[in-house]
Amino acid sequence: MMARRKISLGELAEKVDITPANLSILKTGKAKAIRFSTLEAICKVLDCQPGDILEYKDDVI
Repeated sequence: MMARRKISLGELAEKVDITPANLSILKTGKAKAIRFSTLEAICKVLDCQPGDILEYKDDVI
């Protein structure tokens, strides 16, 4: 979604008011949780819906 909107990680982090390191953790899928306010801010900046940037993966092995 960031590539479609032509926005860098640093620019998105600044607009969402989150550190680039924390945004990188979200981007790589290593985050265990996300605040709804952060998700809302990301969606506002990227002009998208949560389903456009979230993916469910079953961790059961």
